[in-house]
Amino acid sequence: MHTVAYGNSEHLGLYRLETQVTAGNGALRTSGLGQNSSAKEAIKVGFDYFKANASRISASIRTSDHDYHLHVVEPHNTGPAIAMTLSAFVALCSGVMSRPLQQQMVVLGSMSLGGAIIPVENLAESLQVAFDAGAKRILLPMASVRDIPTIPGELFAKFQTSFYSDPIDAAFKALGVE
Repeated sequence: MHTVAYGNSEHLGLYRLETQVTAGNGALRTSGLGQNSSAKEAIKVGFDYFKANASRISASIRTSDHDYHLHVVEPHNTGPAIAMTLSAFVALCSGVMSRPLQQQMVVLGSMSLGGAIIPVENLAESLQVAFDAGAKRILLPMASVRDIPTIPGELFAKFQTSFYSDPIDAAFKALGVE
């Protein structure tokens, strides 16, 4: 799963979240975050939302039957990002369902502990980073629709764009589930 966010270097960068789900008792392990406690807390918020709402994704998901390892790769060396709550949630849904995200998709946006969607910060630049990384599909929060006029038309036209209204909607669309 890929996202674009501001790292602790205050620059936008691409992030890849790799998920491994194994039999276990509901524990979360993270790697690739260094000592950044803010990034670890963001992942934990996404995990807590996942545990509380996984049954809305699939009635067969029993989060306590699995252990989860979320590894964050930052190819642009922008430092750990704190806007990864939604990304963590979607990555965990992908892992537990053994279903990959749609190819060449970047999921943008974040969420609060309660699942309120946070708009993309600097949408035009985020799309440019995604395009430069080879993305062809973008999943955007409805909360960012008002920023679309700030995006150069030729950049926006390069993507197949979908919108989500809440974290559950984002997970379904990212996974290509109707």
